[in-house]
Amino acid sequence: MEFDLTALGPMDRYRLLTNFVGPRPIALVTTRSAAGHSNGAPMSFFNVFSHDPAIVALGIQPRLSGEEKDTVANIRRTNEFTVNMVDMPLAQTMLICGLPVEADTDELALAEAETAPGAQVDCVYLPASPCAMECRVERIIEYPRRVIVLGEVVHMHIRPDCLDEQQRYVNPEVYHPIARLHADNYIVSDQQFVLKAPKLADLKK
Repeated sequence: MEFDLTALGPMDRYRLLTNFVGPRPIALVTTRSAAGHSNGAPMSFFNVFSHDPAIVALGIQPRLSGEEKDTVANIRRTNEFTVNMVDMPLAQTMLICGLPVEADTDELALAEAETAPGAQVDCVYLPASPCAMECRVERIIEYPRRVIVLGEVVHMHIRPDCLDEQQRYVNPEVYHPIARLHADNYIVSDQQFVLKAPKLADLKK
């Protein structure tokens, strides 16, 4: 089957793209509101795109009403945010933070999540997260129905059990992040395997 995405409506494009580009890691993004309370919101349009500089990207759409989401408003005002990676113990917190609450609601308090102050940014992170990345906005790219935020990672909080003994790589027996497939379907990376490329010389024989 063939699909011309230039001729499809937004929801049809969303359905096809999010069904086939997956699993997508979940970023539980924490920011500071204008009133001073914390805001938490899960994002599945998220990934890391560079290490030099260290850049992560968020894709955030407006509310159904067309209003800008609190996360975007907070990021615009403070130029700061923190990405908290999500594993199964944080799944319930992630789901609660995604509920459609009023702007003056502290989603992290609603979820009864333990928080700690950031080291280099003025928003909290979740110590229970396998990895929390403090970010400063590098640039914001505007589209009519989407804002893409590029953030430079300036500090990482890594749960000690998520690293190997040399503190160089993740511990695959512990670090099992949740990723989104489509709709309410998710996957957890608790099964890993090794794939080694064949030697080029062997292919030329």
